[in-house]
Amino acid sequence: MAEETVWRGSSSQAKNLGIFILAGLFCWLIVPIFIALARYLQTKNKIYELTTERLKITEGVFSKVTDTLELYRVKDLEQQQPFIYRTLGVENIVVKTSDASSPTILLEAIPVAVGLADKLRNNVELIRAQKRVREIDIE
Repeated sequence: MAEETVWRGSSSQAKNLGIFILAGLFCWLIVPIFIALARYLQTKNKIYELTTERLKITEGVFSKVTDTLELYRVKDLEQQQPFIYRTLGVENIVVKTSDASSPTILLEAIPVAVGLADKLRNNVELIRAQKRVREIDIE
């Protein structure tokens, strides 16, 4: 079966709200404008892609780096909604994995309406069933 894209998107600019407000207040200093622009570009160019087999995270403004996580390595999902994020309709999703290179992945400021945590969980269960993989913790 071919790998299909389930969801593709980036973080909400709501995570930069504090920086944007400070840049607006201190715009007469010029430097905060460039700091806000850099944060805007970093957020805009960090792309999350959930496929039926992998979670890909591509980031970088000038040079791109793509980190790939096989979905059967996901151990746990945690949804976090700080007060400001809850009012803005976004959430953080913390993915705990058995991957040695990235044991914890943070998906920041994802719109709640997308339902990414549920899509991620469903695809993890499907790929584990297809590949007949079980997660065993040995302590």
